[in-house]
Amino acid sequence: MMASEALTDALTGGFADAPTEAARAFRAAMNAMAFPGRIQPITGGQGPAPLSPAAATLLLTLCDPETPLYLAGAHDTQAVRDWVTFHTGAPLAGASEAMFAVGSWEALQPVSAFAIGTSEYPDRSATLIVESAALEQAGSTLTGPGIKETAAFSLPEPDVFAANAARFPLGWDAYFTCGDRLAALPRSTKVS
Repeated sequence: MMASEALTDALTGGFADAPTEAARAFRAAMNAMAFPGRIQPITGGQGPAPLSPAAATLLLTLCDPETPLYLAGAHDTQAVRDWVTFHTGAPLAGASEAMFAVGSWEALQPVSAFAIGTSEYPDRSATLIVESAALEQAGSTLTGPGIKETAAFSLPEPDVFAANAARFPLGWDAYFTCGDRLAALPRSTKVS
């Protein structure tokens, strides 16, 4: 890739109509957390590969110069670094310092490296953006706030998410992205 192409990639892919698209994306992100396991669309961002449009939109919506970001595995490329820096200003950090992390489930391992908060400040925990090959409302059974009785969602390692929920109010939260869709699993959701 030539230097001019790399610069163009870093400068493109942000919100075209920032106030409107950011508000829609923020609402989609909050709805995903409010209704665990429910798959919904999210649009507006387009980052360099391998970022999905959903992950790019979440980064544009949730990251800023005060939110350290960890890029895991294949997502840690110069193109993604440049794009994140230009569009969000989020400082890049290691897993243990990150407030947000993006990558495949395998690349985000070990999840024990991410902050789970403290008893005084449970909000000082990480949010994982798990890039997935598919999102399905099948598999693990979910219960808890935002779920009328039960919901189902395809989790990569249900036992890890069940252990995370057992630490509540500590623990990390997770978004799952695929294409232009996302779902979420807050730490308060029980998994069986």
